[in-house]
Amino acid sequence: MQKKSYEMDMCTGSLWSKILLFSIPLMLSGILQLLFNAADIVVVGRYAGSTSLAAVGSTSSLINLLTNLFIGLSIGSNVLIARYYGAKNLEATHKTLHTSILFSLISGCILTVIGITLANPLLTLMGTPGDVLHLSALYMRIYFLGMPAMMLYNFGSAILRGIGDTKRPLYFLTISGAVNVVLNLCFVIIFQMNVAGVALATVISQCISAGLIVRSLMKQQGACHLEIHDLHIDKEQLLKMIEVGLPAGIQGAIFSISNVLIQSSINSFGSIAMAGNTAASNIESFIYISMNSIYQTALSFTSQNLGAKKYHRINRILVICLGIVMIIGMTMGWTTLCFGTKLLGIYSADPEVIHFGLIRLSIICTTYFLCGTMDVVVGSLRGLGYSIMPMLVSLIGACGLRIVWIFTIFKWHRSLETLYISYPITWMITFIAHLICYFVIYKKKIQPAMIQEKAVSSHYI
Repeated sequence: MQKKSYEMDMCTGSLWSKILLFSIPLMLSGILQLLFNAADIVVVGRYAGSTSLAAVGSTSSLINLLTNLFIGLSIGSNVLIARYYGAKNLEATHKTLHTSILFSLISGCILTVIGITLANPLLTLMGTPGDVLHLSALYMRIYFLGMPAMMLYNFGSAILRGIGDTKRPLYFLTISGAVNVVLNLCFVIIFQMNVAGVALATVISQCISAGLIVRSLMKQQGACHLEIHDLHIDKEQLLKMIEVGLPAGIQGAIFSISNVLIQSSINSFGSIAMAGNTAASNIESFIYISMNSIYQTALSFTSQNLGAKKYHRINRILVICLGIVMIIGMTMGWTTLCFGTKLLGIYSADPEVIHFGLIRLSIICTTYFLCGTMDVVVGSLRGLGYSIMPMLVSLIGACGLRIVWIFTIFKWHRSLETLYISYPITWMITFIAHLICYFVIYKKKIQPAMIQEKAVSSHYI
């Protein structure tokens, strides 16, 4: 019996159907992961109180700040694997795979040391309230013990996306996430471990998902077959990975700095406002992760088609992905707002927490599609091999303006509404700037390649 193939050729056939086949499992994976992460928040909020809820929520921006740089490098793996797969370059695919896996483990160990060592001083620097600080630091230290597994899963998933496989990561998350929920309930409710129990459950589930990823790559046939004894750092492929992934990682890290500043500003309104913001942010994450799956789709499809020299498909990939992400963002955003009170009530029964959560949802959810369109254009640019340009545009257009907003507009009019409105304004400005960059690059790089391709075809005819 022929073994089932999870790979996808993104360079032939209908783009609409293949984009949907690729993005839906990716979207479900993200939503599933968030559901299991939400279980952390819900269990803590319901069984440990609003102080513990605020403690878990106050670490998210800081965790993202420390991890985004390395997670961004996994985008380099995705782009290179997809490009080599499209070009049928088996040797380069094999080298990139083993370089990526080893690098993920090294980066995970580095993050573990950083997170455990700097948890307390960084949380203090953020202005985390005294009644929350101890629990936040404890949660963060335990959470960072699982960084090697987290990095391994992220890089492994990026490799599978590069060859068109988004189904197996969905299966793996289902298994590890179910374990996470069960352990949450056991550790927090039965053993009364509070935030330490939630963090420990997360670490164990991350180890399970990383193990399943490694197992699948070891069983994979062809160039993406993982051989433990072949693990080594190939300098050429690492540099190419860094060329694409480092700007993406820096962008993610700088974005997190602006979010840390916003979190610090939210902290100044007290632990109840922090709890409301935590619950609302967690709900919004379901919209973001759904839209982000289209960003990942644009990235992978553009990379594979560039590698296969199917230049005529690249524009259509962007247009289709933009249309899909706008539908997702608008539909999910407004639906979330309509059921906002009930959704926030899942996280906390405190009316004040729900009130503060609704303030955020009313501004972010109605405009979140702008963030999705911005990210999709970035995905296309990175798929084309351009990573520094979207990084610079994002840093100036989103992060820079957001930081300026905090120290000017927010300083003059201190309210949560003023703080949150900075998001849609910076999304819109940055989307327009990215779109201009895309058209310039397309005209400079893709159009001449298409003309040359047609000229070669005409010559042979």
